[in-house]
Amino acid sequence: MSPLRIGLNASLLFLVFVVQETLISRIHLPLTGFSFYLAVLLLMVILENRTGAVILGFVGGLILDLSPASDSPFGQWALILTAVSYLIAVNAESIDEIVSRPVGLGIFVALGSSLALFLYLFFNGLFGQATGTIGRDSLVIGGNLLWTMILAPFFMPVLMAIRDATIGSRERI
Repeated sequence: MSPLRIGLNASLLFLVFVVQETLISRIHLPLTGFSFYLAVLLLMVILENRTGAVILGFVGGLILDLSPASDSPFGQWALILTAVSYLIAVNAESIDEIVSRPVGLGIFVALGSSLALFLYLFFNGLFGQATGTIGRDSLVIGGNLLWTMILAPFFMPVLMAIRDATIGSRERI
């Protein structure tokens, strides 16, 4: 991944973060909410090569750590999203058959988002941060899984077109 693409992806992620914080988090959906930012980030990670996926996970986590709603230690999201991105990047060849189809890609993005939220809760407990009840946390993760599966097909083609427009000739090979 070239430094130019890192900057472009970071700018896109920051724009998505601002949209998430100003618009989407204000919408009250049944069964809690939807993390547009996590879905976009994980879709970008799935579409990248191994090194690019880990870099995107780290940069995306640092941007998410800037959230004013987050009470967690700075760097916790960076750690979690770097780990999830690494997990996706290492298993990219084995999941390639699943993510080559739009429905499979949407489901995989939703599962990755749920994994990131679960790891966030796990590390909150590990770091001594207050978390909700098991029932409430399960409802939040399940609601995010449901809304990500429903809404991901609407923004996936746009994000894939943006990625194809920014990819360089060296990375196409």
